[in-house]
Amino acid sequence: MNRRGFMTLLGGAAAAWPLAARAQQIAKLPTIGFLGAGRLSSWSPWVAAFVRRLGELGWIDGRMIAIEYRWAQGQSERFADIAAEFVKLKVDVIVTGGSAIPAAKRATSTIPIVFAIAKDPVGEGIAASLARPGGNITGLSIQSTDLAAKRLEIFREMLPGLRRMTIVADVGDPSVVLEMGEVQATALALGLDIDVLEIRQAGDIVPAFAALRSGTQGLYVCGNALTYANHARINTLALSARLATMHDAREFIEEGGLMSYGANFPDLFRRSADYVDKILRGAKPRDVPVEQPTKFDLVVNMITAKALGLEVPPTLLARANEVIE
Repeated sequence: MNRRGFMTLLGGAAAAWPLAARAQQIAKLPTIGFLGAGRLSSWSPWVAAFVRRLGELGWIDGRMIAIEYRWAQGQSERFADIAAEFVKLKVDVIVTGGSAIPAAKRATSTIPIVFAIAKDPVGEGIAASLARPGGNITGLSIQSTDLAAKRLEIFREMLPGLRRMTIVADVGDPSVVLEMGEVQATALALGLDIDVLEIRQAGDIVPAFAALRSGTQGLYVCGNALTYANHARINTLALSARLATMHDAREFIEEGGLMSYGANFPDLFRRSADYVDKILRGAKPRDVPVEQPTKFDLVVNMITAKALGLEVPPTLLARANEVIE
């Protein structure tokens, strides 16, 4: 199902289902509270993969289960309110990912929580260990701190003359701070100069770009709810400054980004449905190990490369999982 089709289906279903009837139906069915840290427009391919897999496992939305969607639009202050709403609704399981995970964990110690994407759940203190996460939470890790060095290595292959790079980071997000530290350590080992554009809300993005130091050749964008929700703005500003960008997911290079390397997010959301299935059938989150990615994507946007006047190395193109032309 494509993004437009999924959004149309979701919007049409919500409009056609009267609130009273929906409330009555939810009371009869196991309910999943889906806390989207970003926007549906960005997350729709991932949600579609999640819903499709649930259906394969026998959990049909509106028939065997009910799914309550809430979107924080990249605004971290909304995470806690949405999580609290799900607790009040007494949902059977909360599904979320990224920056919203800590808010969900703080909201409840009893409702099972499944995270589809977590940068480093052990490093962030979300899970006690990958093998035995403990508490009421489990899911899938993208081990972003481990991938940071590889991402920077690939970026340098794209820009062999790279000497100064800037990290775009929501420094209010602990998971981003962990990734940023790994990028800085790797850059130091490679002899690169590193600057940081610190942002905490959407209104910080334009002023941050205005403060870019001269000599910057590329931007490493730390992915989280804020940068995901504003990736088009970040890419537009980067293109205006004629700067190459490195992202962690292919969905965020479609609107002007240059390249991405990281775990395949639709696959992770698909696999998160298996966690929900296990929990709804009686498994305890504390006993279900956190799993790591098995699919990784290297994606290059040739349209952006041409706009920046960059010659993409043939060796990089040969390794790419996808080339956008």
